Amino acid sequence: MANTLITPSIIAKTALVYLKNKTVLANLINRDYDNEFAKVGDTIQVRKPVYYSAFDGPDITSNIQDTIEGKTSLQLAFHKTVPLQFLEKDLTLTIEEFGPRYIETAAAALAQQIESAIAGLYKQVWNYTAAGTLGTPKFEDLGTAGAILSNAGVPFEDRRAVLNPTDMLAISKDLKTVFVQDKVKTALEEAKVGRYAKFDTYESASIVNHTVGAYGGTPLVNGANQTSTYANVANTNSQNLVTDGWTATTGALKAGDVFTIANVFAVNIRTQQSTGALQTFVVNSDVTADGSGNMTISISPAIITTGPNATVNAAPADNAAITVKTGTASAVAAQGLTFHKNAFTLAMRPFQKPESAVFWSTQSMDGFSLTVNKGWDFLQYKEVTRLDVLFGVKAIYPDLACRFRAT
Repeated sequence: MANTLITPSIIAKTALVYLKNKTVLANLINRDYDNEFAKVGDTIQVRKPVYYSAFDGPDITSNIQDTIEGKTSLQLAFHKTVPLQFLEKDLTLTIEEFGPRYIETAAAALAQQIESAIAGLYKQVWNYTAAGTLGTPKFEDLGTAGAILSNAGVPFEDRRAVLNPTDMLAISKDLKTVFVQDKVKTALEEAKVGRYAKFDTYESASIVNHTVGAYGGTPLVNGANQTSTYANVANTNSQNLVTDGWTATTGALKAGDVFTIANVFAVNIRTQQSTGALQTFVVNSDVTADGSGNMTISISPAIITTGPNATVNAAPADNAAITVKTGTASAVAAQGLTFHKNAFTLAMRPFQKPESAVFWSTQSMDGFSLTVNKGWDFLQYKEVTRLDVLFGVKAIYPDLACRFRAT
C-alpha cells in the first residue's frame, strides 16, 4: 500500500510538537495565548497576571477589589526561519521516517532561538547574587537567590531556577540522592533536577554569558536626592543616575551590569522594611564615561523612597560609593535565572498566509505557533521549504526574578 503524501499541514503539526518538546525556558514562563495573525515588527498587547491585596476583616465594604487584567506592549521582534531542501520523493515517506530525518533538527534550531531570546532577558533583571566561590556554586548559594526573592515579596509557588550545565553539576554534588525516572522525556523533563531551595530547578545550555563593562576608577554618585516617584516611572521603572569618578574616556558599563550604592538598602515590597541588603541596580543601556570620568546611567529599578511602591529605604547621598557587582572589568560569567513564572513572557503569533502560497500551513498549540511554506526559487532553479516562527519576549515583572552568577 502506497504511503500517504506528506502535506504542509502534517509537516507543520509534527514540527510544532518537536518545537514545544525541545524548549525548557519557554515552558516555564508566563504565556499569551491569543492567536491573531501578525508580521514581524508588530506590537501586541500581552495580558499581565492579576494580583490582589489582603485587608483586615470582617468588614470588607470599602476594600472590595476589581479584577483588572493589566496589559503591556510587546514587540514581535524575532522572525526566525530554517530553510531546507528535500526531494519530492521524500514526501512519500511515512511521517515516522520523515520527522526524525528532516523536521526534528529544524525544529530544534528554532527552539534554540526562542530559548536564547528568553535567556537574554537577564539584562532587564536587577536582583542579583553571586555564588560564594566563583565557579563552584553550592546548594546554599541557590538558597541565597531564594531569600532575595522572598524579601522581594515573590510567592513560593511557581518559582523556577534555570542554570547552565556547569553550575548545575556543582550544585548537584550536594544533591546526590536525586533520581529521575527512566522514561522517554521532553527537553523540559530531561532538564528538571528537582525542587530545591523553593525552586523547581532545571538545567539549560541556553543560559547566556554576560561580559562586564571595562569600568575603572572610583565611581561615586554625583549629586544628592536623585529619586523618582512611582507616578513618573510606572511604565518603565527606570531613571537616570548622574555619577562621576569613572576612568576618564575608557570607563564603560554594559547593559546588564549590576551595581550597588553605599547605604541604599532594598526594602521588602510587602512590609516596606529594609532587608538589610544593598539594593542592586541594573544598567539599561551601554554607557561610556566622558573625558572627565562622568557618566549618566539609565538604571532600574527607579529610586523610590516612599509609598507602597518604594524600592529603597533612602536616597543616595552625594559622593556615595558605587560598587559594580557583576564581576571584574571585562569578565565573562554565565547568568543563571531564578524567577517566578510571571517575571517573563513569550508571545508567538501565526503568520498571515500570502495570497500566492500553495504549499503552506500554520499550526498553533499551547501558545506555540509555526509556519511551513514551500516555494520555487527561479533565481537558482530549485524548490525551497522553510519553517518559520514569529515571537517576542519581555520581562514584564523583572522584580520577580533574580540573576545567579557562578561561572
